[in-house]
Amino acid sequence: GIEYHEIKINSKGTSPLEDTKLILSFYYLYKKIKPDILLHYTIKPNIYGSIAARMLKIPVISSITGLGTIFIKESISSKIARMLYRLSLQFNKKVFFLNTYDRELFIGSKLIRPNIAALIPGSGIDTNVFKPLEKTSKSNGKFRFLFVARLLKDKGIEEYVEAARQIALEVDKEIGFFILGAYYSGNPTAVTLQEMQEWEDEGNIHYLGTSDDVQSVIAECDCVVLPSYREGLSRVLLEAASMEKPIIASNVPGCKEVVDDGLNGYLCKVKSVDSLAEQMKKMLSLSNDETEEMGRRGREKVITQYDEKIVNDIYHHTIEELLR
Repeated sequence: GIEYHEIKINSKGTSPLEDTKLILSFYYLYKKIKPDILLHYTIKPNIYGSIAARMLKIPVISSITGLGTIFIKESISSKIARMLYRLSLQFNKKVFFLNTYDRELFIGSKLIRPNIAALIPGSGIDTNVFKPLEKTSKSNGKFRFLFVARLLKDKGIEEYVEAARQIALEVDKEIGFFILGAYYSGNPTAVTLQEMQEWEDEGNIHYLGTSDDVQSVIAECDCVVLPSYREGLSRVLLEAASMEKPIIASNVPGCKEVVDDGLNGYLCKVKSVDSLAEQMKKMLSLSNDETEEMGRRGREKVITQYDEKIVNDIYHHTIEELLR
């Protein structure tokens, strides 16, 4: 008996005027469609949509899918973001977090009441789509590492490139180091076209651009690497694990929940090239049987903990409770 509608609102950069316009956009839209309950994702709907919903007395469930660059370093922007979260989320019926660290940060900073803060295992992975696929290209014995993320330095891309340099010099084996992801010029930690070109010119890194078919790109690699500084809950690590690929990631919130160190992949120290290179070399030293076993354990973990059916059931149960 529940009917769902998806709404997307595009907005420009933040300023008091733009923020006010965005609140009003949400307000008039919600007033027109008269929803019984709202589910908000990402920072602007969570903040401005929740303020508009409060004005109209519409119950809201928010999902904090990640804290982004502004929460990695203390700055004026992070202080403003915390203030806005405190203002907007206090009247929400439920706020879901993807990891315990983000949840405890919001509670400890008194941004939300503990009784409305709950955990949810990500946005859910369709394990029927992200499943093991046969490679279509011939690797000729070359081991392929793949970095998948927006091209931001906070994702650990510089550490990945430097680790590739180290490994290429030290390991006598055919290895490919690939990057898949979009440029993100609006972010202060964005990688530039010139930087990427310089990395490619060195001969180790191969930039694949972007793709609407990430499954096919993951299928061609042997290991997915994400040395990110922090995540909400890394979707690409979950997708790779679901496809039976071993994974390497930083030992940080949003990554370490997905990686069982030594079982379905390896964890490295955050912002440490040496630690990342060491774990990548450890992966290279494994036999095919050992990497395949890692992959199988990863898929089993995703199916039992992160399948979209599990996530959907949590949302349905929460919505039904609130509508009662």
